[in-house]
Amino acid sequence: MKEIKAIIRTDVLEKVLRALRAMKNLPGCTVSHVHGYHKSVGTSLDSEPENEEMTKLELVIKDTDVKRVIDEIAANARTGGPGDGKIFVLDCAEIVSIRTGQRGDAAV
Repeated sequence: MKEIKAIIRTDVLEKVLRALRAMKNLPGCTVSHVHGYHKSVGTSLDSEPENEEMTKLELVIKDTDVKRVIDEIAANARTGGPGDGKIFVLDCAEIVSIRTGQRGDAAV
């Protein structure tokens, strides 16, 4: 199992979520509104970084779904401008369903 974390522009959120909802067998997605900054070309060390509102998506998926999920997020979040975001893929050591007690793939 893998955890996908994607930081995207808030204005493309609905487009990305529509694309993810259209994918079969995805268990779901957590959406959080976050603030932060990103490196900018030509930024001096004396300037304050911008406090931009971004959106974070988090999904736990099967290893076999990683490429298609990344491709869908990237294709639907890409504007071509700076600050389009990043996608991170992490190993998910264990998953436990609180309600059922199921573990692993069955918990997703």
